[in-house]
Amino acid sequence: MEFWESSFIEKQTMWGFEPTDSAILTNEFFLEKNVTDILVPGIGYGRNAKVFIDNGINVTGIEISKTAIDLARKNGINMPIFHGSVMDMPFDSKLYDGIFSHALIHLLNKHEREKFIMDCYNQLKPNGYMIFTTVSQKAPMFGKGRQLDKDYYEIMEGIKMFFYDSDSIKQEFGKYGLVEVSEMDEPNKEMKNKPSINFLMVKCKKE
Repeated sequence: MEFWESSFIEKQTMWGFEPTDSAILTNEFFLEKNVTDILVPGIGYGRNAKVFIDNGINVTGIEISKTAIDLARKNGINMPIFHGSVMDMPFDSKLYDGIFSHALIHLLNKHEREKFIMDCYNQLKPNGYMIFTTVSQKAPMFGKGRQLDKDYYEIMEGIKMFFYDSDSIKQEFGKYGLVEVSEMDEPNKEMKNKPSINFLMVKCKKE
């Protein structure tokens, strides 16, 4: 996805290094459930990886942008990162006890989302958890730009976004051990004057 490659080249560490609130919450949840080995698809330059690593959780990443991986390395993040698209999962035959994917799934179309959810589920150990965060329909960009499909918009050139609601979450995650969905607002930690973005956090457990 050359959009991300050029964004990382141009803007470098564009979201700063503070982990997102959802990563902090997920880390607490994983610690509580004794999750010790996680996969993070769409790891970017690793700003969310650090919170897990600092708490003794092993992290493996997947990232489409080579520049983002180089930035992670420059910033001392040394865990394994597969360079490639989440559409090419699985990259290894390992099963993980946790998967965390922040703000990635809404960038995929219906077919890609279905494959991504299934591939993540297939890489979970029994009793493992997978947590996805996705932009909700309350987000300021919902309905902006060109509509491509139901709840799916090209909000600006090169960025297509799907906006979930509770129905589409049940539909897409229902058969993959959906446990709960919660709403959360992610503040923009780099630019304090920017509005927060409304996210949904989707939690699934593999029985």
